[in-house]
Amino acid sequence: MHAEDEMDADGLTVFDIESVILSGQITERQRDRQPDEWKYLVNGQALGGAGVTVVAKFGATDKLVMITVFRE
Repeated sequence: MHAEDEMDADGLTVFDIESVILSGQITERQRDRQPDEWKYLVNGQALGGAGVTVVAKFGATDKLVMITVFRE
């Protein structure tokens, strides 16, 4: 839900996020101690060309879960 709120606040759509994930790059990998998981920062471009970072992790069912999203 946090990622959805941030998308709305920055005027981004699910299609913008899809563009970032599909055409962007993982620029950083961070390990959370609690819970013991990896999260990934993916930098790329929204459909309109704006720079966007998506912070995501793989959930318990191995599906990608968005944690937050922000414009650069």
